[in-house]
Amino acid sequence: MTQWLGSLTSQNGNSLAGVFMIKGEPWVFEKDARGQPAAPFQRAPAVVNIPWKELESIRQSLQSHEPFTATIMGSTMEIVWSNGVRITANVPHCDKYGYFSGEGLSSNVSLSSTSAPPLRSYNSSRLHTPFTGTPTTTGALTASSIGTGISRGGVAAGATTYPSDGKLHQAEPAPYVPAGGVGTNGSTPVYNTKSDFDYESLALALYQEWIELDLFQDGLRRFNESAFLAAGMTTSDRELIAFMAQQEIGHATMLSNILGAHAPQQCNYIYPYTNVKEFIDFCQKLTRWGEAGVYGFLAHLDSREAATLLTQAITTEARQQLIFRQFEGLFPMVERFEAGIPQSWAWSLLAPFISSCPENQTRLIWQNFPTLMVVNEPDPWISGTSRNFSASNNRTSSGYNLTTISDQISRLNQTYGFNQSAGFIFNQTTGINNTVGPGVSIPKSPQGTGRFNSSNLSNGSSISVNGWGASVSKISPIPLTVPGRQVLLQWDLPGKKIGPNNSYITTTETKAGSAKYVVWVSQLNITYTPLHVVSGINSTNSTNGANSTDGSRGYTIQPNLETYQSDQAFNGTVFIAITDSDPYVSPFNLSLIDPHVVAGPALYQAG
Repeated sequence: MTQWLGSLTSQNGNSLAGVFMIKGEPWVFEKDARGQPAAPFQRAPAVVNIPWKELESIRQSLQSHEPFTATIMGSTMEIVWSNGVRITANVPHCDKYGYFSGEGLSSNVSLSSTSAPPLRSYNSSRLHTPFTGTPTTTGALTASSIGTGISRGGVAAGATTYPSDGKLHQAEPAPYVPAGGVGTNGSTPVYNTKSDFDYESLALALYQEWIELDLFQDGLRRFNESAFLAAGMTTSDRELIAFMAQQEIGHATMLSNILGAHAPQQCNYIYPYTNVKEFIDFCQKLTRWGEAGVYGFLAHLDSREAATLLTQAITTEARQQLIFRQFEGLFPMVERFEAGIPQSWAWSLLAPFISSCPENQTRLIWQNFPTLMVVNEPDPWISGTSRNFSASNNRTSSGYNLTTISDQISRLNQTYGFNQSAGFIFNQTTGINNTVGPGVSIPKSPQGTGRFNSSNLSNGSSISVNGWGASVSKISPIPLTVPGRQVLLQWDLPGKKIGPNNSYITTTETKAGSAKYVVWVSQLNITYTPLHVVSGINSTNSTNGANSTDGSRGYTIQPNLETYQSDQAFNGTVFIAITDSDPYVSPFNLSLIDPHVVAGPALYQAG
């Protein structure tokens, strides 16, 4: 049965009607509700040429009333929605040029098989403005009883008894099946949550999937094809990002089915980017902490069934992060291992970009740590240039000449927003009212968005003269950072409202003035470097004009460490945080560091 999917209204008030066949289904544009006469080719069949990856996007564009324009030239029609989705159609019976605009109407037409499980519904047009209301509740979710803490224990009994000699030591339960394993006894798997730990961890993962869906769609909607071309990216690159959004719909559906009726809903978000390259850089960082946040809890889930499905989703996200590195012209994989981070670290990075959520939204137990910002965050778009090395590392013929700290402190002693002429050009509002989140510095050019326009291209190239363009694999002759680089840091005090509806509060279990170390988490390594505080409540320096109620500033030195021989441990997008001590932790029990976190984490673009 033919379904009416939308109306196209011409500039003179007339309407365009026609039947489009997409994948064998009739798509109809009928005369509008005002009863204006239709164009001469009403109900004319049309052949539509459309990338298969865009089918779901078109359906959502129509259902969400996404504005569109349609251009007719002879017998060809092109429809372009404001979010970048477009189709072209051959329209016979039309011999004149027309320009039409309008919006799609709701429809129950589905472009997917009715026999497949349904996707969770979502809105492709979210608000992207800061929350300005008053939260109805504040603080993280808590139980009726809270313990005093998790004590550090010794090695579990039996943990070292297996001989590990390559021989079989127990009877085989079946041919070709060794004894042991979890969930291998033939029982029917149940894909649900089996503990509070499971539910809260998977709910956090669902919050992450929702923002990724909106983020990918927002970038395509906000920046048109010409803007992507000016940034050195193609129409195919846009289609790949659009397909990533479709992947997130699947991930959100899977997690929602596991969590049940109270699974977190889609929220409204706010982002710090102002152009395509900042959008790509933000995507590269957001997918990195999303991936690492799942790795941190995956092995601890009580529900091994849920862990299996989540593994199949997070490996997809790892590929997304690699692709965004390629879009930036970075070497796609510079590490041998991918680090995991605790849930509270992932939530601290994610929450500030959530502006507001629906009423009765499922809340999370995880902690929000105070903001940590890397002031001289390396710029991946200008690899190895003065933006990354001047005043921190000066490139000389004999290597890297590390300057004295006096220049660094002089920069830190500028106004609280830092001296814009010093090269630290990014949004300095740190975590207040969600204007920018902690730990995610998006480097800006001195010309704002102008650095990435066509005036910066030479010889018709789509790659910036001073930077790197999208590439499958590219080796930079000069690294983004090197061991010994001075890393400038700024962090807030606890007690700030943050996250959905400004309803979460940043907290720390450490004492005031206790910041002593910077912990570096990358690959298999957790390493500490001394923190040098130059302003704020830790400092005896009262001449720099810092207000202790705003936070503190200081610096540390990028460490020189190898995971294994010839493998620089701190490479790629790594995580750092400020701590009050240097407890020994490893990848499996990294969350034991949480009571020692003063501020953070932050993402550091090491390479």
